[in-house]
Amino acid sequence: MITDHQRKIRERYLSAPVVAAPEPWRKVLDRPVGGLLGIGFAVHPGTGRDLVMTVSTAGHGLFDAATGELVARDRDPDPDTSTPDAAPDLACPGLGPVAGVPVRIAGLFGGGLHHTTPDGWALDVVAPDWPDHRVILSADGGGNRGSHGGTWWHVHHASSSEFRAAGFSPSGRTLAVGTSSDLALWARESVPVLS
Repeated sequence: MITDHQRKIRERYLSAPVVAAPEPWRKVLDRPVGGLLGIGFAVHPGTGRDLVMTVSTAGHGLFDAATGELVARDRDPDPDTSTPDAAPDLACPGLGPVAGVPVRIAGLFGGGLHHTTPDGWALDVVAPDWPDHRVILSADGGGNRGSHGGTWWHVHHASSSEFRAAGFSPSGRTLAVGTSSDLALWARESVPVLS
């Protein structure tokens, strides 16, 4: 039995259409990644830009989070380290510019990504019509207050694939959503310094 309050929250999410993320966020990638198991973040050692690593049944990929460009691909990773469940910290070895650096992966085998940024953006993953998942971005620390399109935005709806992971990069400049069949990325130029 759900309470009246819970019913209202459920109805609020069910009635909210998918909309574009607000400024300063811009969508940079919406790409199929078949058999996606999980995603993780790394930092490019030369540029300091966020990188997103994908681990799938077809290998590993590394994307520039600011542009969505595929930076590196390994179709045949070492079977002993090809999935994050082989390591206690759910990490896989990096590739390309982060070769040899362990990258923690969140997804099918567990783990998690940041759900807040230093300047107050927040992310909620809700499932009012499970097994579908909705990714809610909010500017006020949570999607349970304010109006849709005003303080919170339904930015992704995982209805045709299994949800794997969603979250911000540690820098707060990237938002990533992974499902069993695709990767979506949003980026912003910088994170304001709080006083």
